[in-house]
Amino acid sequence: MDLRAELTRLNAAPELPEWVVGTVQKLIDQAQTDAANTLRLRDEQITRRDTELHSAQTKIQALTLELAHLRRMRFGASSEALSAETRDLFQETLASDVAAAEIELAKQADAAASDPQAPRLPRARAGRQPLPDHLPRIEHRHEPDSCTCGQCGKDLVLIGEDISEQLDVEPARFFVHRHIRPQYACRACETVMAAPIPPAVIDGGMAAAGLLAWVVIGKYLDHLPLYRLEQIAARDRVMLSRSTMAEWVGRIGVSLQPLAERLAELLLERSVLHADETPVAQLDPGNGKTKRAYLWAYRSNVLETGPPIVVFDYQTSRSGAHARNFLSEWRGHLMVDDFGGYKALFTQGVTELGCLAHARRKFFDLNAAQANPIAQEALARIAALYAIEAQGRDMTVEQRTALRQEQVQPQLQALHDWLLKTRVNVANGGGTAKAIDYSLKRWVAFSRYATDGRLPIDNNPVENTIRPIAIGKKNWLFAGSERAGKRAAAIQSLLATAKLNGLDPAAWLRDTLEKLPTCRNSEIDSLLPLSTEALQQTTASE
Repeated sequence: MDLRAELTRLNAAPELPEWVVGTVQKLIDQAQTDAANTLRLRDEQITRRDTELHSAQTKIQALTLELAHLRRMRFGASSEALSAETRDLFQETLASDVAAAEIELAKQADAAASDPQAPRLPRARAGRQPLPDHLPRIEHRHEPDSCTCGQCGKDLVLIGEDISEQLDVEPARFFVHRHIRPQYACRACETVMAAPIPPAVIDGGMAAAGLLAWVVIGKYLDHLPLYRLEQIAARDRVMLSRSTMAEWVGRIGVSLQPLAERLAELLLERSVLHADETPVAQLDPGNGKTKRAYLWAYRSNVLETGPPIVVFDYQTSRSGAHARNFLSEWRGHLMVDDFGGYKALFTQGVTELGCLAHARRKFFDLNAAQANPIAQEALARIAALYAIEAQGRDMTVEQRTALRQEQVQPQLQALHDWLLKTRVNVANGGGTAKAIDYSLKRWVAFSRYATDGRLPIDNNPVENTIRPIAIGKKNWLFAGSERAGKRAAAIQSLLATAKLNGLDPAAWLRDTLEKLPTCRNSEIDSLLPLSTEALQQTTASE
């Protein structure tokens, strides 16, 4: 219907049709505007709700991941698999339970044996490893009471021997070395002669090298506070005050310092190193509290020839300047985590190697918090890289290089392409995005190992070296001073290197403390805790 025509036909005023049409049009326009505003507000509300929902989901995912990580730290294993200590504890408990059950079954079998009607249960005999050949043997011969036959009275004839062995141990045995120096005089010239006093690492001290080694090994390798060593000695009625032992430790630390410094010099001759750091507490007497210090660890590369070496550097902070000062003019490949303190080194000629185990850990934590298909796929791809690495572990550098070029590099490229493709479809801010971004950000450093058979895949070797010290911190709690921390770092460097070279740290230290007083500076390498083969390699390289 034409509203204007109808109003004209009704002989309305001339201006009325225009007014009515204008008013209706305004109403229509207002209705359309209101409808548009309503739609816009609804869209804004939907968008806002979607944003809030995404933010909430991201926060929930992050909190879930953090909660799972904290639970693993508090109640679970500290790494992707059970730690060696946890596995050992489980095995100890299991073995104890099995042994107890076998004894109970044996008792039941013995009780049942008195009943002729009851069937006899066979006893399980567990095999055991032969006892070490290097241990001294004390023979105990068990002869029969009589050398005649108990049945017929004839003489018995030896036809063989039944030999069984048992392992035994003596606790720490204290004894005294008495040095007797006869005095001889010449009646003609009235001079007196006597043999010189054997040199000792602590002149005029009452402690022999064996006792000094026992104190140092107990404190730094077995992580026993000096008061516990004091109690152990007291059980044999030997009074060793902790203040006296502390003085010995200080003097020994000074005597061993040149060996630790020489070890650091040899380490810096290597072209590939691992580095990591762990916090330790240092006593702050002024405040009656402790403050945080750091033990920096540098380790040789397991894929290169030469003796394994580890050096600890105690510093009062985590500043990257400490790493730069230690490495100084060194240039080579450095395997590290993503700690920013190392970044300046990579602008000064040092080549960065990224730890693939750290990238793997991001995905492991993500999947441990909640089953995640993307994390599972990443873990499977990384596991394939480690399988290839295990295959080339015993190869030469050239063979390992060829293996990596043939098999590792294609898989690395496929992993990188998959991460890029997956990241496009993953929302920002979540745990999955962070895990992928971590790998992509450090991809050049992660993948560099595949170009050379000398380069390591991860930083696990140095982390494994730090782990015993981290466990020991639970016993000694804190370093008493910066000097004590540096002394501990030097001694730990020597003992840890001895273990890496397959040496008995206690035997090496005792032998070294005996030889140190008469050793020339030019012969210091002969005292280093390196295997005989390693010493020959070091000498040949020079």
